[in-house]
Formats: sequence, structure tokens, C-alpha cells
Amino acid sequence: MELILLLISLAVILFLAKMFKNHKKYANFPPGPKSLPLIGNMNMINTRKPQKSFMEISKTYGSVFSVHMGTKKFVILCGYETVKDALINHAEEFAGRPVTAMGSKTSNGYGILFSNGENWKVMRRFTLSTLRDYGMGKKGIEEKIIEECDFLMQKFRSYGGKPFNNLHIINAAVANIIVSILLDHRFEYDDPTILKLIRLTNENIRFAESVMVKLYNSFPSLIGWLPGEHKRIFENNNQMQNFIKETFTRKEKELDVNNQKNLIDAFLAKQQEGKPESTLYYHNKNLGILVGNLFAAGMETTSTTLRWGLLLMMKYPKIQKKVQYEIENVIGSAQPQVEHRKEMPYTDAVIHEIQRFGDIVPGSLPHSTTCDITFRGFFLPKGTTVIPSLHSVLRDKAYFAKPEEFYPEHFLDSDGKFTKNEAFIPFSLGKRSCAGENLAKMELFLFFTTLLQNFTFQAPPGAELDLNPAPGFTNSPLPHEICAIPRR
Repeated sequence: MELILLLISLAVILFLAKMFKNHKKYANFPPGPKSLPLIGNMNMINTRKPQKSFMEISKTYGSVFSVHMGTKKFVILCGYETVKDALINHAEEFAGRPVTAMGSKTSNGYGILFSNGENWKVMRRFTLSTLRDYGMGKKGIEEKIIEECDFLMQKFRSYGGKPFNNLHIINAAVANIIVSILLDHRFEYDDPTILKLIRLTNENIRFAESVMVKLYNSFPSLIGWLPGEHKRIFENNNQMQNFIKETFTRKEKELDVNNQKNLIDAFLAKQQEGKPESTLYYHNKNLGILVGNLFAAGMETTSTTLRWGLLLMMKYPKIQKKVQYEIENVIGSAQPQVEHRKEMPYTDAVIHEIQRFGDIVPGSLPHSTTCDITFRGFFLPKGTTVIPSLHSVLRDKAYFAKPEEFYPEHFLDSDGKFTKNEAFIPFSLGKRSCAGENLAKMELFLFFTTLLQNFTFQAPPGAELDLNPAPGFTNSPLPHEICAIPRR
């Protein structure tokens, strides 16, 4: 009996010590709504549109507040000034990625999207330099995008103006650009391999915001054995990694270090340099996760933006006609090229507004604090998960006159000239901003102008165009069909 009492007393003391430690640790933590046991604030957050809920909560608690997702504490940053302050003025302190049960299972700290520390720095440097060599800003990649535009036009014309769903077609066209950088290869749009990779990627992005994934991150040992979206993500991730491993294993046999043609070649060549860095970072685990990261990021956001663009052109035919008028005046029947953009302020403004209104990655990828920091009067311990709400920035009333409307004039001055808006940050800011930003901008301009040069987009007869996004980690259009009416 005395032993039992002693054990109970020790348990109570340890519990109280932990409570005291946590209270001290979070003494000046950002405020937020009261949380319920186990589920935290999940009962008050819209699972389809969590960013809308965050905007509502910020009205009560300000631009820096906390919520509980299950048992995990999150800090939400709202509005351009606050997000910029964190990601630019305190770039190093907010440059981490949170370690989650899901992330540990799928990437284990490798690659670029969810890695930390020196591994992340080495992978980001490699990615930026290799994208410059085989993609961004190079005439070669512009020519590949233009070539892909021709294949896309042929596919659209094959429907003869009749309704079709453009999801897999545009996914495949955009995927071919990042695949050309990764593998120096292109797939036909009906190739089973590219269709499978697209399906795996789209499913994982859709499942990432599910309740089961949130519960798994809070209670991995309890939820891990149950069926649900988290299990589907694991299965999809394994299939993707198996394909990638087969690919770079095959390329190892063909590698000519003096004639590197793509990112995988460049990575495999780094392995053979014999430097300490080669063993520490340029191993096959990093390569597999990095290629998966770049495929998903390079395909999903750009293709989703283009699909929003065509949907919005159908919704606003007057804007579509104005874009086509500018294309005729500046380009005529010639092939659109990146250099045309500076002469096309209205088209440039429309593309920017598609990105803003589409709000493709509303919550950004989560950040974490790399050290203890006092930010805007609140104390955030090292390892705090932080969500910079890009949705709140792209809808910031202080910077956008009509934030809830599709309004290209957000990027035009009174003379009709293109004007930058500093709160336009769809690629995020700071050390974790999108590494492929310049490539994405090139793709968006070339694909969009070529499509509108060749087709007028209309809704199928009787169809209603819904601008609400589908559920998922990214905001993609709901399933719909389009009619591409040839213009020439």
C-alpha cells in the first residue's frame, strides 16, 4: 500500500512539474480561443476552408494568435505586415519546418520541403543552382515550354469545341516541364506513368488537410493503425518513391559526369565527387524525396493556377476579350514569348490577379521557430509551429481594393500600366519561399497567352460556374468542364 501511495505521489509530482514547466514556457504565448480536451479548437475550424476560420478568429485575437489542432499548438500570422515582419525581418528565426508524425513517415527530414538545418540548406542551394542550369531564365526551358504549348493546343483542338475536363491534360502538360528538368524526358498525355504520378500527387494534396491526418499528427500511435486518408498518403508515397528509385537507379548506369543533362544527373555526379558533403547529403534517400518534392511542387501549383485562369475567363468573358485584344495587338499570330510580357500590361495584370484570387496555397507550408523568439510582444519557444496565412495577405484590404472579387485593376495604375503590389506573395517570402518561382512565372505567361491566342473559352450550355475551391491542402477549382472554341 505504501509503495502504491509513493508511486501515485511521484506521478502527481511529475504531472504538476510538467504543468508548471509548460505554464512557464507558454507564459506569454499568443492568445487564442479556449480549446477542448483532445480535439483542441478543431470543432470551430472549417475543415474545407480553415483559412476563413483563421480570418474570423483574428478579428477577436489580432494578427498573431494561437489555436490547438488536437493537442498541438499552432501560431497563426495574418495580414501582410505581420507575415512580412516574420518572414523577412526575422527570416532566420522563422525558417524551420515543424517535425510531424506525417512528415517523419513520408520524408524523414530529407528533401527540401520538410527538411531542416544543414540538410535543408544544402538541398536548397543545389536545387536553386540546378534549376538555374536546366530551367529558370534559360532560353532552353522557354523553348521546351513553347514546344509543350503546341502539344497542348493539339489536344484541346481534338475536342472540336465540345465540353471536356481539362484537369489531367493541364496537369500532364505542366508536369512535362518539371520532368524535362528532372529527367530530360516528356510523356504523352495518356501515358500510364504520368497519369499515375499525377493521381498519386493530387490524392496526397487533397488528403493532406483531412481530419484523419490532423488526428494522426496528434495521436500517431492511437490513429496509425486505423484506416483513413493518412494510410492512403503512406501507400501513395511508397508508390511514388519506388518509381523514382527505379528511375535514378537506371540513370546511374547511363551517367556521364562530363555530359550532365538534368537534375538527377547533377545529383548523381555530386555523389561521385568524394567530398564529405557527398556522403552526408548527396545520398539516394535525399534524392528520392527531393525529386518527389520538386515534381509535386512543380506540377500542382502551376497547373492549378492555369485551370483557375481558364475558369475565370469563362466566368468573365469581357476580361477574356480584353486579353485576346492585347495578344492580337502585341503578338498577332506569332508564337508568344517571355519577352512579350513587358509590352502586355493587361495580360500581366490578369495573370497576377488569377494567382491572387485563386489563392493556391492559402496557408503556405507550415514554418517553425528555430530558436526562442519574442515576436510582436509574444514569446514563441523554439520549435513552435507557425502558419503564415497567405490567404490573409492576398485578401488584405489595406492592399487590395476589392479583395473578394476578381479585379485585374489591382495590378494596373490609372494609365493602364502594370503596377506591382507588395502584398502579392503567392510564392511566399523569405528563406522558405518557392525555389521555382521564376520558372512558374514563365510557364504561366507562355501557357496562358498561347491558350487565349488560340481559343475562346466558354462554359458548356447550361453549366453553372462555381468559384468555390475544392477541399484540400491547395485551393483547386471544383470539377468542371470547358469548351475550347478555336479562334483560328
